[in-house]
Amino acid sequence: MVDVLTEIIIDCPKSKVSDYAANPDTAPEWYVNIKSSEWKTPKPLTVGSKIAFKAEYLGKELAYIYEIVDYLPGVRLTMQTAQGPFPMETTYTWESVDVNRTKMTLRNKGIPSGFSIFFSPVMSLMMKKTNQKDLKKIKAILESEK
Repeated sequence: MVDVLTEIIIDCPKSKVSDYAANPDTAPEWYVNIKSSEWKTPKPLTVGSKIAFKAEYLGKELAYIYEIVDYLPGVRLTMQTAQGPFPMETTYTWESVDVNRTKMTLRNKGIPSGFSIFFSPVMSLMMKKTNQKDLKKIKAILESEK
């Protein structure tokens, strides 16, 4: 099993961080590998919403659909996909450190199958590095908009 947890402190109120991070339309702006997002169900975001993402990872193009399985606005968002060789669950959480600072966590869990199973230790390290870049990017974007 791959289980990668990263976190960062963002110098912005929790509502600003969570509103931006939970919006699938902004994902290509702050995720290093995501190139596009497309709503497959009507807005607004709610449990059951489906969003198609196109990404590039390790030189390969990936297309997958995430379904929102848990959403408590301003607190937690969990989405998962069951397609492909690496079913994945992604969870964001947001906690106020104080009025103007937020701790955001990004957790990816999945169970590789087939050929991917041999690379799970390496994948965990690569995902951690990528997630750290993503969180640094969202921090830079949000803090520059103050």
